[in-house]
Amino acid sequence: MKIGVLGATGPAGGGLAARLASVGYDVIAGSRDTARAEAAVAKARERWGDRVERLQPGDNADAASAEFVFVGTQWEAAVPTAAQHADALSGKVVVAMANGLVKHGREFHPVLPDDGSLALALQAAAPDARVAAAFHLVPAAALGDLDHAIDSDVIVCADDDNARTTVLELVAHIPDLRGFDGGSLANAVGIEAFAAVLLTINLRHKGKARLRLVGVEPRPPAGP
Repeated sequence: MKIGVLGATGPAGGGLAARLASVGYDVIAGSRDTARAEAAVAKARERWGDRVERLQPGDNADAASAEFVFVGTQWEAAVPTAAQHADALSGKVVVAMANGLVKHGREFHPVLPDDGSLALALQAAAPDARVAAAFHLVPAAALGDLDHAIDSDVIVCADDDNARTTVLELVAHIPDLRGFDGGSLANAVGIEAFAAVLLTINLRHKGKARLRLVGVEPRPPAGP
């Protein structure tokens, strides 16, 4: 399966693209500017060598042409980017991973659109895509540090059961990540909003906390 990452020159998109390539996926690292994508991939190869040999640069249109697509842009660009490539995303599993956040003093506040969440807004912008929300609470730095496994959990929300299952299977393919079925896309609002709380905790406690669920083990999502 070839995976495209829109906005793979930023911290989250770039980290995810490198991580996916390192575990055996063919990945197109997309950008609005192909030269920036080429520079980002060259930097990743310089740092990680053969571990990211499956990582290839391209523009966002190239990334959107892949079988499975992540929107890894900064949050302000996530919905416009999805709208721009809506035709190419039609019928595909598309993962929304952005959190709308603004910093106020020593805390972060969530920024949620009228649709309720960025994931729902992205679904509205690309109505024929099969949008799933995931990876919101995994730090970009952890994604991009291939020397260390990611000790974290990923909640996956989607209206399409097959899309949710596909994303959960991908999460399980990344060492030490655990995926959990979070239900429909409406529940993405809770994940996006909680990102502000988690970052506030990290800021005030000078830590690097990530999500880890206790009292439950991952399992395949239940049928409808």
